[in-house]
Amino acid sequence: MLFHPIKPKKVSSQIADQIRASILAGDFSPGEKLPPERELAEMFGVSRPSVREALNMLASSGLVMSYQGGGTVVLSLMETTAGHPLSELIRGKQERALDVIEVRKGIESWTAYYAAERALPEDIRRMEEIVGAMKRNLKELTPSEDLDANLHILIARATHNVVWLHLMQSLFDAMKEFQQGVWRAVYVTGDDHHLLYEHHRSIFEAIKSRNPEAARDLMLMHLSFAEERSAAYVTGNPSEQNS
Repeated sequence: MLFHPIKPKKVSSQIADQIRASILAGDFSPGEKLPPERELAEMFGVSRPSVREALNMLASSGLVMSYQGGGTVVLSLMETTAGHPLSELIRGKQERALDVIEVRKGIESWTAYYAAERALPEDIRRMEEIVGAMKRNLKELTPSEDLDANLHILIARATHNVVWLHLMQSLFDAMKEFQQGVWRAVYVTGDDHHLLYEHHRSIFEAIKSRNPEAARDLMLMHLSFAEERSAAYVTGNPSEQNS
């Protein structure tokens, strides 16, 4: 017999398929929470147990992780169920973080390039908000660490290439512990604060003005500066940090 009876697809499987497609399309960034079960049930017009089963299916495939009382968070596609091997690699030997920055120079120079070509008005608006908050921080010389990281992720998101986005998020997650020390080494003087603001502002302006080459070159210049400071932090030579 050539044909087999058609079996109706379970409601939970249909829900999981739609959420999976949305994650793979980049509608949800790594680390971002999905709407609560109650809201998802209303959106899909189904019962909460069906939504819960769908989320369990996605968790089993490594796309999301549910926390007791903390909702369901989208995972990076670069992570594994065994943990985050890139984090372990960097944590094992701090100098390897410099290798990651070298990789970031290659990746982020091109995310800036493609963001300048593809950014939508909403992407530009979000980046402009971040840059504006960075400028306000200059008044009290407040370090813009979280804003800094968020801007880099937003630039990756503006490429509308989900692989760029998840790869960037994985790199930032892997460098989290090391990066805190680097930021303390980078945001030292008032001049440092203003210089880093100008770096980010100029990259944003190049993206906003649809100038891919300038965005790429400015990002490379910025990360080369970060690389120098990071090397000084790793070697413990503070004199190099302000050279």
